[in-house]
Amino acid sequence: MISRAAILALALSSLQLAQNGPLSKVSDYPAYVKLPAMEIGAEYLLNSIPLARGMYIAKDHLVLEVAIFPATQDGVNVSSSQFTLRVNNKTILYPDSPGSVAGSLKYPDWQTRPTMTAEAGAGNGSVVLGAPPPVARFPGDHRADRTPIPRAPEPPDPTGEPKAADQPIETQIAIAALPQGQFQKPVKGFLFFPFSGKTKSIRSLDLIYDGGESGPKTTIKLF
Repeated sequence: MISRAAILALALSSLQLAQNGPLSKVSDYPAYVKLPAMEIGAEYLLNSIPLARGMYIAKDHLVLEVAIFPATQDGVNVSSSQFTLRVNNKTILYPDSPGSVAGSLKYPDWQTRPTMTAEAGAGNGSVVLGAPPPVARFPGDHRADRTPIPRAPEPPDPTGEPKAADQPIETQIAIAALPQGQFQKPVKGFLFFPFSGKTKSIRSLDLIYDGGESGPKTTIKLF
């Protein structure tokens, strides 16, 4: 069983690697396998998605960083559909789309969770305590009319430079996801597997690769 401290250390390590560029070899990953046409490296990041601008926590997903190192000049076909995740030697999970992951991060109420809330009137709107901040999902959606609890303003940049606008979360997750297509050079990215259980209940985790009818099949044991 990998401790949360160890997972956090791995996630922080991956954040540093994300900032410094791709890994140079498959053995840089904690778990890997070598096949005739490629090498596959994998790292389990629990719920964390380390990006160049910071780290997101995907509470409803298990996150893996996967790297593909082609071993031939012809390259290899890469697709998230080639991977499944086996939990506790019995439960099989299939990858979720980057769009779904971005939605669960962007909209705190994407999936209903039990919360304790208290609501009080505030003019034409209302103030909600203890609930995720509502976000409008379409024009005319009034869920965003609820007034959030005000926060202290961020201090100005001492250099006087304007703060750079962040990319939309959809763009960040799409860029960070494992690329799809035919590649001759190494590629890496994240796979997201929907998981509603408690991560403490995970006793074993295996990443399964299936190259199709004419491709190899293998299992990468994460722990």
